[in-house]
Amino acid sequence: MIDQIDWAKSDGLVPAIIQDRDSRAVLMLGYMNKAALEKTIETGKVTFFSRSKERLWTKGETSGNFLALESLAIDCDKDTILVMATPHGPTCHTGTATCFGDAAPEPRATYFLDQLSDLIAQRHAEQPEGSYTTSLFAAGKARIAQKVGEEGVELALARMKDDNTEMANEAADLLFHMMVLLEDAGMSFDDAVRVLRDRHA
Repeated sequence: MIDQIDWAKSDGLVPAIIQDRDSRAVLMLGYMNKAALEKTIETGKVTFFSRSKERLWTKGETSGNFLALESLAIDCDKDTILVMATPHGPTCHTGTATCFGDAAPEPRATYFLDQLSDLIAQRHAEQPEGSYTTSLFAAGKARIAQKVGEEGVELALARMKDDNTEMANEAADLLFHMMVLLEDAGMSFDDAVRVLRDRHA
């Protein structure tokens, strides 16, 4: 990958966009030379070339708020790097989660649902003891279907009481048990979303 980048186009430095792997929020923009990218890959900690310090600089080397490397991609012109990372602490030196401050958009809820879907699939495959999700899979499809029905009714009743807190809780329960039901059937949340997308089109 390192040799695919057009380092000569911008005198050996290319912009590196850092994105949170889980929330997809853009955390910051830095610059990398070949040595910085090599160190990033070698250590698993995102490293830049600091133009002000004129040296390699690993994010978090002073604060401890490292960016753990998850994946790398190069753009079509081969002169920009997209770095997916997991932040350990605030990314910005000012203490905000991103270098774009509080004006940065909140992560969309669907990113968390993707994480939850992956976790449910993992529970299904590994069946760890003591997990509520494991107990649902062990009880079988009839019990899972029953839970979906119960949570749907409870959500409807909460709406009739105009209880927003209870509605949020029951909606969360319904979503979770619905995702377990889909996983148990060999499906995923994406299958339902695909139908909604097709209907919308």
